[in-house]
Amino acid sequence: MLRLEPRPQASKAMVYLSPLLALLLTLVSGFLIFMLLGVNAGEALYAFFIQPVSDSYGVSELLVKAVPLVLIGVGLAVGFRANVWNIGAEGQLAMGAVFAGGLAIWVPTDSGGWVLPLMMVLGVLGGMFWAAIPALLRTRYNANEILTSLMLSYVALLFLSYLVHGPWRDPDGFNFPESKLFDDFATLPLLLEGTRLHLGLLLTLVIVAGVWVMLARTLVGFQVRVVGASPRAAQFAGFRERALVWFALLLSGALAGLAGMIEVSGPIGQLVPQVSPGYGFTAIIVAFVGRLHPLGVTIAGVLLALSYLGGENLQIVMGLPQAVTGVFQGMLLFYLLACDVLIQYRVRVGRPRVAGGEL
Repeated sequence: MLRLEPRPQASKAMVYLSPLLALLLTLVSGFLIFMLLGVNAGEALYAFFIQPVSDSYGVSELLVKAVPLVLIGVGLAVGFRANVWNIGAEGQLAMGAVFAGGLAIWVPTDSGGWVLPLMMVLGVLGGMFWAAIPALLRTRYNANEILTSLMLSYVALLFLSYLVHGPWRDPDGFNFPESKLFDDFATLPLLLEGTRLHLGLLLTLVIVAGVWVMLARTLVGFQVRVVGASPRAAQFAGFRERALVWFALLLSGALAGLAGMIEVSGPIGQLVPQVSPGYGFTAIIVAFVGRLHPLGVTIAGVLLALSYLGGENLQIVMGLPQAVTGVFQGMLLFYLLACDVLIQYRVRVGRPRVAGGEL
């Protein structure tokens, strides 16, 4: 008879072992799913996890996809640590792409090097603007930021779709719903010739390091940690909850908006209806798998980026639907939440004993 028994105190070892156990269970479940689909499970797992990064170009593509996941995941992790639940990063990414892409579309073709930095600023402002709406609704009307930020994502995506189908559609684009291609001065420089790896990677690493220092060494980071660990203690200490709500939502919105700018000025090079394949939602998994720590989020971002590459490769090599990507991501989150129970509880075999005899 298996039962869960409360631990005297939380297990520090399980905090770090839980993601590894969840990953192992995901691999086992994936093996079984491929067997049920009637395909060679070993070949499918190889095509999903190994083959996409078996050469230098594949590794560069992995890093390209990891950039937006890490950027958004780091921002969300700060909010989650402060019990501020921003679920609308997908919409904030889209608005960052709209703000930055609009500048790239309308500036003259002979513009100089000032365009790219200004696009970054506009991308950040676009994400912050969209995140400010749930922040205002939360602090002014006590509206749940989970619902408001999530619903606003669909508004932002529909707005982007309207622009590329209508006023911003490329007149020379054969009626496809897309903007004109950005000029060279509005695209990120490449780090490696022959690949799509761009300057956004270095920018992401700098931001990750900055957030790490902010959480570990600044008063704001201390307030975020205290509010997340003990809201009542934060109240007694005089920390202002509303200010932290604004800070967390604006920071996560800014990084999501910057990720949107990086996507349209990097690997995409124009505005299209689907700027993101769901990075804003996947980054939620990234934040939790990374244990809400900047370094962990970086590692988790690379892992989840591999799921996108693996899904695309399985579709090409074995003809499986790309929805396999979502299946693996969902299983990983499910097993992570299940394994997190072991942080506070341990598994016991047998009947519990009480004073006076056995139950």
